[in-house]
Amino acid sequence: MPVSPSEPRLSDDRAACAASIRAGSKSFFAAGLLLPAAVRAPAHGLYAFCRLSDDLVDEAGTRTGRIAAVARLERRVARAYAGDPADASADRAFAAVVAAHAIPEALPRALIEGLAWDAHGRRYATLAELHAYAARVAGSVGAMMALVMGVRDPDALARACDLGAAMQLTNIARDVGEDARMGRLYLPLDWLAEAGIDPDAFLADPRPGPALAGVVDRLLAEADRLYARAEPGIARLPARCRPAIRAAALIYAEIGRAVTANGGDSVTRRARVGTARKLALLARAAAPRAAPRGLALPPLPQTAFLIEAVSGYPPRAARRLPSWWDLTGRVVHVLDLIERLREREAFGRTGVAP
Repeated sequence: MPVSPSEPRLSDDRAACAASIRAGSKSFFAAGLLLPAAVRAPAHGLYAFCRLSDDLVDEAGTRTGRIAAVARLERRVARAYAGDPADASADRAFAAVVAAHAIPEALPRALIEGLAWDAHGRRYATLAELHAYAARVAGSVGAMMALVMGVRDPDALARACDLGAAMQLTNIARDVGEDARMGRLYLPLDWLAEAGIDPDAFLADPRPGPALAGVVDRLLAEADRLYARAEPGIARLPARCRPAIRAAALIYAEIGRAVTANGGDSVTRRARVGTARKLALLARAAAPRAAPRGLALPPLPQTAFLIEAVSGYPPRAARRLPSWWDLTGRVVHVLDLIERLREREAFGRTGVAP
């Protein structure tokens, strides 16, 4: 039978999860400034576990090692849902969050499936296939965060998935060179073919150019379409969370504009959003605004399974842990969580955090 952790252990776990935010999450921290301190704890728990998941797969080295790491993660998710999390701060915090907020297991399982696709070196023939990947590694996180904020309405969840997918596409557009140097390629293969780019030749010698810039621009245009679809869902969030979520969207969309300003070169240059610009976007996010229309748009076909999973897992199905395990408040959106699922540790790995 699981042994309930002590109050000091919970405090230590929360501190460890918060430290992972401070260590490499400048954009997340910037958006979180708009929130009261109490709402951050559940986000920290989800962030820490998702970051741990990404790191375990990414640091496994060989393809065989990465696949084995995915299998270990699947077991850790199962243990968290059984109320017997692995002996790690991120696992214990994650178990508390999913229990307290009735997060169906299908959502973190979708995230792990996306990491498995990475482990196998999967490529994506079309934009639709790329959306299926984004739904897993980013849409799932958007849905989990919405649940932690107490939002379970299918239309609002669909918009949260849109935002997660938009941010993932922005990541891909920004990290083309970084990914290529690790042997990874996420740009739709049919778009590359239309642009006259051979995928294997590009991976062997990744270089910027007008043809590649055109493909990146197409991907950013799709991301912008999804940001627009996501906007009406922000109005359905708790009022005190809306500025932070809107800031997350604005800052990430600005990353895409920085890629464009670099001439679409995300091979030799890394798009950044400076501090002054982030502050301006934070102020813009905090300004009152009327709710736009479009909440009831159907979900992307690739994210529909996430919304259906929540519909079949009502709040009363939540397994409650002891009251002191109840992480109070709601949560900021996963701005940097999505980013960290695509980046590597600053200075010690290939990517450099903005």
